[in-house]
Amino acid sequence: MIDQRLRSLLVCPEDRGPLLLVGDDFLYNPRLRRAYRIDAGVPVLLISEAVTITDDAEHQALLERAEP
Repeated sequence: MIDQRLRSLLVCPEDRGPLLLVGDDFLYNPRLRRAYRIDAGVPVLLISEAVTITDDAEHQALLERAEP
């Protein structure tokens, strides 16, 4: 799990906006629909490594699982 203090500092590398934590798996930018994976507790915040979420149902599911 990512420490709350660290989470408050992390932003999307593309739009510099806040990210939502989705379980221990992803940091999610709902504005751009990009998911950044977390490997062994370390966020991988590389634009080239992000997964773009195009499916509306998947986007909604991530929003529902996300911590504010």
